[in-house]
Amino acid sequence: MEAAMGLMRRIHPKHSETALSALLSLLPQHSSDLLSQVDQPLRVLSDMESGNEFIMCEYNRDADSYRSPWSNKYHPPLEDGQQPSATLRQLEIEANDVFAVYRDHNCICCAKLNDRYYEGGISSVYMWEDEDNEGFVACFLIKKAQFFDAQDGSKTGQGRRGYLQEGGWDAIHVIQVGPVDETMSHYCLTSTVMLSLTTNDESSGNFNLSGSIRRQMNMDLAVTDGHLCNMGKMIEEMESKLRNSLDQVYFGKTREMVCTLRPPAEVAQLRISETK
Repeated sequence: MEAAMGLMRRIHPKHSETALSALLSLLPQHSSDLLSQVDQPLRVLSDMESGNEFIMCEYNRDADSYRSPWSNKYHPPLEDGQQPSATLRQLEIEANDVFAVYRDHNCICCAKLNDRYYEGGISSVYMWEDEDNEGFVACFLIKKAQFFDAQDGSKTGQGRRGYLQEGGWDAIHVIQVGPVDETMSHYCLTSTVMLSLTTNDESSGNFNLSGSIRRQMNMDLAVTDGHLCNMGKMIEEMESKLRNSLDQVYFGKTREMVCTLRPPAEVAQLRISETK
C-alpha cells in the first residue's frame, strides 16, 4: 500500500486514472483505501430531472450510481441509495446555492463581485452524517475546464490566456465538522487542487504542465453565524493559499528553469555582449 501511494504521488496527473485502475487490479484487497486516498480528476454527469450538471466522485457514489445534489436522486436510479437526513439535506441545498455564487463571483460569505478566477464552471456540494464524532462531513467540489482554438488561442481566450489550448482546475474540499461544546465546533478541512494546462505556439511549440497539491487546516469556531459561513471562510482562505503555492511551485519554478535554459532574445544578446 505504501509503495502504491508513492507511485500515485509521482505519476503524471493526466494518467492517474489509468494508473489507479491498474493498481486496483493488482491490489484488490486495498481497493477501499486506494479509492478513498487517491484523488482523481473530477467527472461530470447531467441530472435529467433538474437539467443541471453535477460532479461525480467517491463522496456521492453508492454502488455504480451517483447522487445528484440538485434532485437528491441517484443516476442511474438506485432504490436503496444512501441519503442524508432531512436537516442535513436542507443544509446541503443551501450550500449548493451559495457555492454556485462563489464559483461565479468568488466570495462565499457576502456574494460580492471579487477577484474572479473561476469565471463559471461546475460545482457540487455533498453532505453526510459522521457517526464517529457525532457530527457531519461536507464535500465541496469545483471543476473548471477550458478548451480553446489551437490556431487562435489569444482571440478565443479574449486576449488573456495567450496560446492556451486546454486548461483544467479541479478543487476538492472535504470538511469534517464535530462538536466541541454547545457554542463551538471543530472543523478539519482537507483540500486538494489538481491543475493541468496545455499550450500550443508555433514559436515555442507544445507545452504541458500539470500537478496537484494538498493541504489541511484545523480550526475551532463559534457556530453563531452557522456552519455554512464558517466552512465558507475556511475554503476561501485555503484556496488563496493553494493558488499562491501553485504559482510559486509550478509556475515560478517552471519560469525560472525555462528562462535559464532558453532566455529571451534580449537577455541572450546581453550575455553575449558581456562575454566579449
